[in-house]
Amino acid sequence: MKISNKPIEFEWDKGNSGKSLVGHKVIDQECEEAFFDNGKKMLRDVLHSGKEERYILLGKTKKQRLLFIVFTIRGVKVRVISARDINKKENKLYHG
Repeated sequence: MKISNKPIEFEWDKGNSGKSLVGHKVIDQECEEAFFDNGKKMLRDVLHSGKEERYILLGKTKKQRLLFIVFTIRGVKVRVISARDINKKENKLYHG
């Protein structure tokens, strides 16, 4: 699944900036890095898609940290909803 053929832009505002830092110690920049991981895995988050389509990304940061990221696409921008370290089951999905 591709997000877009255009360069990726991210939407960070007071509603989501720093949100994952508080609960999971993931900074916004780390979230962005995972989107550029060549081995990333993406799928639709069917269970949590309501008013807007949500997606899940499993990706690695520059420091090799594996993240589970929930995001949506608003217009042409990616808006991260949450990010955390992946668990054992998700690790198997990433390394498939």
